[in-house]
Amino acid sequence: MSKGNKKKLSLEQREELLSVLKKRFEKNMSRHKGIDWADVDARLEANTEKLWSLSEMERTGGEPDVVGYDKKADEYIFYDCSAESPKDRRSVCYDREALDSRKENKPKDSAIDLADAFGIELLTEEEYRALQKLGKFDTKTSSWVKTPAAIRKLGGALFCDCRYDHVFLYHNGAESYYAARGFRGSLRV
Repeated sequence: MSKGNKKKLSLEQREELLSVLKKRFEKNMSRHKGIDWADVDARLEANTEKLWSLSEMERTGGEPDVVGYDKKADEYIFYDCSAESPKDRRSVCYDREALDSRKENKPKDSAIDLADAFGIELLTEEEYRALQKLGKFDTKTSSWVKTPAAIRKLGGALFCDCRYDHVFLYHNGAESYYAARGFRGSLRV
């Protein structure tokens, strides 16, 4: 999201989103033990730009939910918690450089560009593994994860999935894209 181009939701959109987030929060209490919805709600109400980012996560099928609280930074942490990689964020290559390098059959977008537009971050491998401890995710799909610069410099990118009750980390050319691969994001509020 570019600075100076603050995205806002109408009062009706905010109320609808907060209702969806609250229901998901209450339905999945094991994801956020010791966190009170009233505290999360107050933080969200005070950060409308972050609410807009959550609405983009929701709109594209991410089903964002609170997965933790960083005491040191005083931030609530949201991850995309949809069972499979968010539906409207699949068939994307890793980043703009990869997208620009394709001569034919270009995907619509890249994971990094979409995440930036939404104001969120791709999950790291560690965050992805932490997510998998909260439930079963990506058993039929896969998700790009933040790739170390040294790997990206050589043309590669990393993705993860969960098969056989195990999290797997793989590599691909950053320009590759598949109908079953998208990306999961995180947002700190």
